[in-house]
Amino acid sequence: MTAAKTIAPSIDPDDFRIKPGTKIDLREMPTREKGGFTSREEAEAELAFHRDRIITLQERLYAEHKQSLLIILQATDTGGKDGTVRHVFEGVNPQGVIVTSFKQPTPEELDHDYLWRIHQHTPGKGDIAIFNRSQYEDVLVVRIHGLVPKTVWKKRYQQINYFEERLVESGTTIVKIFLHISKEEQKERLQARLDDPDKRWKFNPSDLEDRARWDDFQHAYADMLEKCSTDLAPWYVIPADRKWYRNVVVAAIVADALERMDPQYPAEFPGLDSIVIPD
Repeated sequence: MTAAKTIAPSIDPDDFRIKPGTKIDLREMPTREKGGFTSREEAEAELAFHRDRIITLQERLYAEHKQSLLIILQATDTGGKDGTVRHVFEGVNPQGVIVTSFKQPTPEELDHDYLWRIHQHTPGKGDIAIFNRSQYEDVLVVRIHGLVPKTVWKKRYQQINYFEERLVESGTTIVKIFLHISKEEQKERLQARLDDPDKRWKFNPSDLEDRARWDDFQHAYADMLEKCSTDLAPWYVIPADRKWYRNVVVAAIVADALERMDPQYPAEFPGLDSIVIPD
């Protein structure tokens, strides 16, 4: 048995959960934490522990085929959504995990209500779905850039809550994760993209336009967290300036969610003990 499987986990997901009714000021919430870890290596050992839990429980979830898990990732530009998926789900069977990145809506998607494209990618029984951006873009980007009137986007918080409630009632557990980075960390990450020829493809000059509206986005994120963290579908705010700390916290939250779901292997066919495989 590896050390990663025998350590005592130190992350309590409830420390990051936004309780319904909580007033949010993201300026007062930390972005650069180390938790109780004395080194990055110690955190990575715990990450391995939680990843092992996810791998085991995902197999049971897939085999059981009765419930599903939806993980929603939101963050500012360079917030680390892609990296989180890579590190937390390393080694997980890709047959049971579907990642959807929601970009600018297509003409067909714009011909429908804003939740139409979202609903098509919610997880089926036995699956884990990961949303890289989500329905929350329609109370974030849409709001900041004035793509619809305020009278329209203000109604969407409650509409999203009802939508998520329906998913939960249908057997989907929802975990929503906001990766909280500082403006200074974003500057460093944007500069790193410019400095690395292999990363320049990630740089979009429009990112600087959104950066200029940092405070507006922070207020919009705060409203999203306040209005849409429910008992059925909670938001978790993760200090994400340190990528290694972000990864272990997210892994702990996902593993705990799967553990609460408690998926079970289906009953075996009767009489298996008497079966002899022929030569």
